[in-house]
Amino acid sequence: MSSNHHMGGTTPKGEIEHMNFLSEHIGALYLDDAYSDIVLKVDGTKFHAHKVILAARSEYFRALLYGGLKESHQTEIELKDTSIEAFKALLKYIYTSHMSLASVKDIVLDILGLAHQYGFVDLEAAISDYLRQTLSIHDVCAVFDAARLYHLHYLTKMCTTYMDSHAPDIITHPSFNQLTASGLKELVERDSFFAPEVDIFRAIVEWIRVNKLGAGPQRDSILATVRLPLISIVDLLTIVRPHQLIQSDTILDAIQTTVSRAAVRRRGCLLPEENMAHPKYGTQVVQGEMRSALLNGDTVNYDMERGYTRHTISGDKTAAAANDQAILIKLGKQAIVNHVKMLLWDRDLRSYSYYIETSMDQKDWTRIVDHTNYFCRSWQFLFFEPTVVRYIRLVGTNNTVNKVFHVVSFEIMWTAAQFQLDKGFIVPRQNVATYPLSATVVEGVSRSRNALLDGNVSNYDWDSGYTCHQLGSGSILVQLGQPYMIDSIRLLLWDCDDRSYNYYVEVSVNMTDWELVCDKTNENCKSWQTIRFERRPVVFIRVFHCVHLECPAQVPSAGEEASRSSQVQGHCGPGQGQTGSHQPRDATCKVVKSSTGGGSSQRSGGGGGQLTWHTAPGGGTCNSSGGGEWSTAPPHTNEEGGEEEEEEEDEEEEVFSVEENPNEPS
Repeated sequence: MSSNHHMGGTTPKGEIEHMNFLSEHIGALYLDDAYSDIVLKVDGTKFHAHKVILAARSEYFRALLYGGLKESHQTEIELKDTSIEAFKALLKYIYTSHMSLASVKDIVLDILGLAHQYGFVDLEAAISDYLRQTLSIHDVCAVFDAARLYHLHYLTKMCTTYMDSHAPDIITHPSFNQLTASGLKELVERDSFFAPEVDIFRAIVEWIRVNKLGAGPQRDSILATVRLPLISIVDLLTIVRPHQLIQSDTILDAIQTTVSRAAVRRRGCLLPEENMAHPKYGTQVVQGEMRSALLNGDTVNYDMERGYTRHTISGDKTAAAANDQAILIKLGKQAIVNHVKMLLWDRDLRSYSYYIETSMDQKDWTRIVDHTNYFCRSWQFLFFEPTVVRYIRLVGTNNTVNKVFHVVSFEIMWTAAQFQLDKGFIVPRQNVATYPLSATVVEGVSRSRNALLDGNVSNYDWDSGYTCHQLGSGSILVQLGQPYMIDSIRLLLWDCDDRSYNYYVEVSVNMTDWELVCDKTNENCKSWQTIRFERRPVVFIRVFHCVHLECPAQVPSAGEEASRSSQVQGHCGPGQGQTGSHQPRDATCKVVKSSTGGGSSQRSGGGGGQLTWHTAPGGGTCNSSGGGEWSTAPPHTNEEGGEEEEEEEDEEEEVFSVEENPNEPS
C-alpha cells in the first residue's frame, strides 16, 4: 500500500463510514456563491444558498422553493422581519448542524424565533434546554414571553417556576416592565407568585406607566389581578387609593372582605416535592410536649420514652384544640400544599383517631383531614385540595390504649402525584393492603406476621406462605394504615390441593360497626377470588387460610395464575382466579366455613373451634388444635395413593392478636 494513500475509517466488518467528510464538504458550501442557485435577501443583505440543501433541512423551505409557489421560480427571495445576525447563525446551522449558543447568547431568542418559524424542531428543543439551564433575573421575563409565543410549554413552566421562587426580585427588576400584557396577567394570576401584595400593586402601577397604558378594559383587567383583600387597610388607604387607578367602591369592598375575614384567594410559596415542615425553612413546633422530635426527620430511633411529640387527648373532641390539647406547627413561610406524610407511634398495634386543621392567622381554621371516626396506625399518607397554609394543628381524638396522641414525624408539601378523593378519602389505584403503606395483620396464624400482605403469590406450600384461623373461632384480621374508599378486594385462597372454601366478607372502620360486602357461604370457592361492592371507607379485613390479600383488586400480571409452581409433589395446580376492572377499596374479610374436595369432610363441634378433615383412603388428615396453632400440615400422598409421613417440626406457627402493651409510651 502506498504511504500517501488516503486512510479512511472502516469498521471491523469492512463497512465504510465517512459521515464526517460529508459534513465537512456540505459545510464548505456555506455562503459559497460558486454553486448557489438561490439568493436570500435579509434587510438588504444577500445570502447565497442552495435550494436542495435548504429543502432537505426544512419543511418551510421545501414548500417555499419546491411547492409551486411563485418563489419556486425566483432566484432571489426576500425574508422580511428577520434579524440579519440571527439568520446568518441559522443558515450556518443549516449547512453544518453546529451552533455555539454561548457565542450568540445576545441573539439567542431571535434564533429561537427563526427556528420555530422555519420548523427546525431539534434546534428549537436544544435552545429551549439551554435557556432553561441559564435562566436568570435579567432574562427570565423575555424568555417567558418567547416561550409563550412559540408554545414551548415545558420552557414556559420552567420560567414560571423560576419566577415564583424569585417573585420579590422579579417585580422590582427593570425587565418586568418589558413583559407583554398577557404575560403579565398570566404571571400575577398565579397563586404561587408569592410576594407582598402591596409590592405587586406597585410593580403593576410602574408597568402601566412605562408602557403608557391608558384607561380602558386592558388596564382594568391587569389591575384586577391584584388581590386587594390581601393588602392591609392602611396600605389600601395610603398607597392604593392615592393612585386613583382603582375605584373607591372596589377598595371599600376589599376593606369589608378583610374585616369580615371572608374567604379570599391567597398566595403562597410553591416548592414541589419539598417538605415545608423542615427547620431549614424556619418551621417550628409551637405547641405540644417534647416538641424537638417532630421535625428532626428521625423515623427509626423512637421508643416508649423518646422520639415523638405528644398531647393529651381531651374527652370533648370539639374543645380539644380550644383547650390547647393539640400539636401546633408554624411554617417558616406560607406555602401551597396538598399532601401530608405523618408517622404515628407504632411500636405496638394501637390505633389513633385524629383531625388536621390549617390556618393563616390562627383565627380561621380549615379542616383538611378528618379521621375522628376512623382507626389509623403508623404512616399516614394524606392528600387534599391545594391550600395555602401557615399554621397546622394536629388534634388526636382517640388512642385505643391510653389518652395520649403520639406523632413521631410530620411532613407537609405540594406534590404533583395524581390522586382522587371521595368525601375526603383517597380512592387508591394501587393495592394499599401492603406493609409499606402501614397495613398489618392484627390477628391470624402464620409463620410470618405479614405473609398475607407481602405480595408473594408463588412461594407457598403446606407449611408456610399463608395465614389462617380456626373455623368458628377468631378470624384473620387485617388493618389498613388509614381509611380508604374501596370497592373491591382480591383474595388468594390456599390452593395446593383441590379443597374449596365457603366464606363471607365484612368491612369496618372502627372494629365495632361491620358491613357485609360478600356472602359466599353457599358457594364452593377456590384459589383467586375477586370481590366487588359499592365504594365505601374501610379499615379492617378478615380472611381464612389465605395466601394473599389486596385491595383494591389489582389486575393480575400476564400468566400470574398459571405460573404457580408445584410445591408438594405435583399436588399444587394452577390457581383459577377472576380478572377484570377494579376500583380501590378497604375491607374486612371473615371466612367462617371450609370444605375439602375429593373426600368426606366433617367439622368437629368441640375443642374451642377445632377443625378436623376426615378423608377417604388416599386422602390426608389435618388437625387444628384448640390453642389456635396448626399441629401438622395436610400430609403428602405418594404416587400409590398412600400417605407419606411428615417430619415433625419444632418450629411452631405464631399466633397474632390484639394486646395492650404494658410498656406503652406515656
